[in-house]
Amino acid sequence: MDNYDLNEFVQDIINGRGLSDSEIKHLLSTENHKELDKLYQVSRIVRDKFTGNKVFLYSFIYFSTYCKNECSFCYYNKLNNISRYRLSTDEILRICSSFKGKQIHMVDLTMGEDPYYHNNPHLLVDIVKNVKNELDLPIMVSPGVVDNDTLENLYNSGADFLALYQETYDKDLYERIRVGQSFRDRINARKFAKKIGFCVEDGILSGIEPDIESLIKSLRGMENNNPDMVRAMTFTPQEGTPLENQRQSSSEQELKIISILRLMFPDKLIPASLDIEGIDGMVKRLNSGANVVTSIIPSNTTLEGVVNYDRDLEKRNRNVENVVSRLKTMGMEPAKQSEFNQIIGL
Repeated sequence: MDNYDLNEFVQDIINGRGLSDSEIKHLLSTENHKELDKLYQVSRIVRDKFTGNKVFLYSFIYFSTYCKNECSFCYYNKLNNISRYRLSTDEILRICSSFKGKQIHMVDLTMGEDPYYHNNPHLLVDIVKNVKNELDLPIMVSPGVVDNDTLENLYNSGADFLALYQETYDKDLYERIRVGQSFRDRINARKFAKKIGFCVEDGILSGIEPDIESLIKSLRGMENNNPDMVRAMTFTPQEGTPLENQRQSSSEQELKIISILRLMFPDKLIPASLDIEGIDGMVKRLNSGANVVTSIIPSNTTLEGVVNYDRDLEKRNRNVENVVSRLKTMGMEPAKQSEFNQIIGL
């Protein structure tokens, strides 16, 4: 990047110039603040070429915290002795009603791989139908790995996006963190979903990989599968999990990855999650090239998130009003619903 005129580099990226492995390795390794500032600047310029100062906002409803899996990094793995919940359809719809009239572009319905729904997939389909009727917004589903028939039924019931994170494309690491789960089944589920009309989201866990080569393998894995949305999320040790004592890395690595993802996927959706560091963390991630804000929840809710940095706070501040207010201070604003619908092909 240093050898390029800034405008020329941006135009080359937009025209399809890829990053070499050596360039990615250099960017991930650098601690030079001037170089990082330039990386973030370039990523913002590339993003703005496609979406300007517009940001897309997703609500977040973690409606079941039961799970059949033993992921070593996840608070909700089935071996962890924690309090869990499974919301009723009425409870889900009450939360949805709180988003009416708000500047929300998509509803994200997330759960663990709850055996209750995996054994009764028609109940999951019914939730999607009910939420669609309640809000008439695009719907993202995060049900884990489900069979092709269920994916088709979810799509036909009104789901538009499937979120299914690989976490890593390093197979050795995958076996250690997604214990007992098929590496290939996750990839195949996303491929089938995309084939039948879903937009798909893939994601990686940052700060848990053994070396930069492992991380590059994951970036290339996402690139090869061509998702519609790509994310990185900083690993946060969770109480009661096998990795609870592993040292947490800073979020700086995630910011670098977001910027690199923007250069690799110039026109794609890239999230800034509120679940790691709240609205202040959202600002850093948007300034690194993200164009989506995820994990928006009502301020008075006890809904869980993936990491829950604010679980013990008396008042949670990641509602849509606070997000929009902070966006304005950054010179950004929520996109129109029609702009989001156009991006996802509706």
